Amino acid sequence: MSVTVERVIQGPISANTYIVTDTATSCAVILDAGDCNLELLEKIKDKKIEAILLTHGHFDHILGVEALQKQTGAPVFIHEKDEICLRDNEWNLSEMDGNPMHVPIHADRLLKEGDKIRFGESELTVLHTPGHTRGGVTYMDSENHLLFTGDTLFCITAGRTDFIGGDAEDIMASLFRLSRLSGDYIVYPGHNRDTTLERERTHNRYLRRFTK
Repeated sequence: MSVTVERVIQGPISANTYIVTDTATSCAVILDAGDCNLELLEKIKDKKIEAILLTHGHFDHILGVEALQKQTGAPVFIHEKDEICLRDNEWNLSEMDGNPMHVPIHADRLLKEGDKIRFGESELTVLHTPGHTRGGVTYMDSENHLLFTGDTLFCITAGRTDFIGGDAEDIMASLFRLSRLSGDYIVYPGHNRDTTLERERTHNRYLRRFTK
């Protein structure tokens, strides 16, 4: 089934929030919530929000989760290895930012590799792609060839690994895995503009090493 993807840039570090809507039913999921601003609320007012999906637990992607959950009643999903970020300000980096979050945030479902998330007639698959954080994930729509990569893969670069829970070897393994997906995908990262997997295979210095 077809979906639409809308982006809202939010929060102190201009993180991308994505609204992915199943066109047949108007059921939707929201990926990451660096804030819960009026633009986002306006875009979702006529949609049935099935879940708030987190690509990882850093503060710039979760600051708006509590308010968004109150507005929509939607459950919050995060990988089991990043659940600590919802209750510990050292792990979500908000202490480092100098503005500690109000925690804990309640996770309604802890995700693991291969989990399926249904909304309307559409489906996302969870790919565990650690490295930027221990529980970083990519959400894959295999039917429409879409990847929501969080802070793992960006246009022409990749996520940093020097924060608590980061691991350079893990992120290279995650990037290798993404580079080996069959065919092309539209890549929607956690910051900055979208790209395509084929473009990253040929232009991204981290992925190019896997094609040599």
